[in-house]
Amino acid sequence: MNEKKFDYNSLIGMVLFGILAFVWIYNNQPTPEEIAKQKKTRKQDSIQKLTLAKTKKLDSIPLSQVETPDVTLDSAYVAKAMGSFDYAKTLPSAIKKETTLKNEVLNIKVNNLGGQITSLQLLKYVTWDKKPLFLIKNNNALLNLTFFTKDGRKIHTKDMYFEPSLNKDGENQVLSMKLKISDSQYLEYKYTLKPNDYMLDFSIESKGLSQVLNTSEKINLDWLLKTIRTEKSVKYENQYTELDFMYDGDKFDYLSAMSKEDKEDVENLNWVAYKKQFFSSILTAKEKPFKKAVLISKNLVQDEEKDTVFTKQFETHVELTATNNELKKDMQMYYGPTDYKILRNYKSYDFERLTLQGWAIIRTINKYLIMPVFNFYHKYIGNLGLVIILLTITIKLLMSPLLYKSFLSSAKMKVIKPEIQEINEKYKGKENAMKRQQETMALQRKAGVNPMAGCIPALLQAPIFFALFRFFPTNIDLRQKSFLWVNDLSAYDEIAKLPFRIPVYGDHIALFPILASITMYFYMKLTQGQQADMQQPAQEGMPDMQKMMKMMLYLSPVMMLVFFNSYGSGLSIYYFISQLISIVIMLVIKHYIIDEKKIHALIQENKKRAPKKKSKFRQRLDEAMKQAQEQQELQKKGKKKK
Repeated sequence: MNEKKFDYNSLIGMVLFGILAFVWIYNNQPTPEEIAKQKKTRKQDSIQKLTLAKTKKLDSIPLSQVETPDVTLDSAYVAKAMGSFDYAKTLPSAIKKETTLKNEVLNIKVNNLGGQITSLQLLKYVTWDKKPLFLIKNNNALLNLTFFTKDGRKIHTKDMYFEPSLNKDGENQVLSMKLKISDSQYLEYKYTLKPNDYMLDFSIESKGLSQVLNTSEKINLDWLLKTIRTEKSVKYENQYTELDFMYDGDKFDYLSAMSKEDKEDVENLNWVAYKKQFFSSILTAKEKPFKKAVLISKNLVQDEEKDTVFTKQFETHVELTATNNELKKDMQMYYGPTDYKILRNYKSYDFERLTLQGWAIIRTINKYLIMPVFNFYHKYIGNLGLVIILLTITIKLLMSPLLYKSFLSSAKMKVIKPEIQEINEKYKGKENAMKRQQETMALQRKAGVNPMAGCIPALLQAPIFFALFRFFPTNIDLRQKSFLWVNDLSAYDEIAKLPFRIPVYGDHIALFPILASITMYFYMKLTQGQQADMQQPAQEGMPDMQKMMKMMLYLSPVMMLVFFNSYGSGLSIYYFISQLISIVIMLVIKHYIIDEKKIHALIQENKKRAPKKKSKFRQRLDEAMKQAQEQQELQKKGKKKK
């Protein structure tokens, strides 16, 4: 084996290569200035990536999960995003801080982050459990302007810090929130609060940003709110919490209150209202309407039988347009009670439409009958329970002539009932059904009896019933007003708490629904007796109305007992007193006013007189019945021939 020798040539080559590499690295290393520049660039890239990641995260999660960070975009990124290259600029306001606007009715706090309202308290109201009443609190609201810069960057103002400046304009408080590039280049939110007013002037305006804003892209304003529960009954409050809006000047509409989610694209939007049972948050276009808007309503209540913090989530997304590459939009915000007496003061907006719900006839009855009578009594009587009773008595007295006509028609039908029975006996069988009907109608015509007379009063009373059903639940005057054992006329009158929950009924017992159910039973028993007198004897092939009426006699009171257990006690008091008065009126009419002997004599006189000329409608009806009878007889003959 040959002994290995050390290779000196390889060693010399490696040493020379190392020397050459060292010389190359030394000659090509960056200068101290270049090293500092690289460090600054790496830091800026890191901040930008982190910020974009945060923005994407905020955009992707629900409003309820968005948390306000302690530190957000630094001044360098803000300046760059807004089109400025002055990276050294600092923002003294880039801290989490709130500025307060306060008058006799509102306490508002506006945060530097996003320049938006983060707290709004109604000072004259409290929640059902006597806590301060907030419409905005704990990140349940969002105001955000989204736009693009000319270098393609998408900006969300909710992530930007604004610089506040609070001043006085006479008695008005004016808060200017500026997102600055420089003293002459900024985006400004301006809030103006007047004394003792629920309305807040709000404007968005840009200055010196014509070279920054990309007006070819959409500029969107997002206004979101999760409504906070403030009333005793979650179910009752949620039922009357909805998104209402006015468009095209005078057209009013709303999104479904009870659907899981509802959405509407609207043009020429004048205002949008997030209306709770008794309080509303409204955004208006002060002069020109919003050209395009997307409105969204989401129901957050999964189980109405359980307590919850939030009831609905409302969203409004509107497009804003720039003029001469600058943005300017004047608006107003209303945060306050849905009170007709207050809302009608803002005449140019027709806000009182929020309190006048339902079909046109129902709104008219509430505006010109129910509301004036209620306000008249309320003017002189402080106890609203007594006001409800007096209102009920007034309405029932106004309706008593209809009740009298109904009873009179019942008495007439009772008198001629034996003769109708004779006709039924004379013309038996299905084949004589048409003839039987003709003879019955002829008898009624001779006697001067209108079988529809008993139905017409009920139909005329129906609009008043529905008007009151809309009036009581949303009348803020009843809120937290007591009567007898009731602590709050707008909530259910709980007299006992159950140790368990009954489906649909609830976990409590309310007394006025029980009283209303009892009076409903006796009222229906009386009316069914009246209807039995009016009802013609049962005919072949016809359903047994007596059984159906008996079923309703027991079913209706039970339904009232169950469904009204969680409704406002003011409504239950009305139905209890209304039915009680109806029972008294019916008994008085039946026993002291209507004389069946006189009615019988009058009918006999009517029979002797020459029959009145038939109306055109009656002539057409008789002709149609005659043709049907002839057709029926032809069919019989055809069957016999076969």
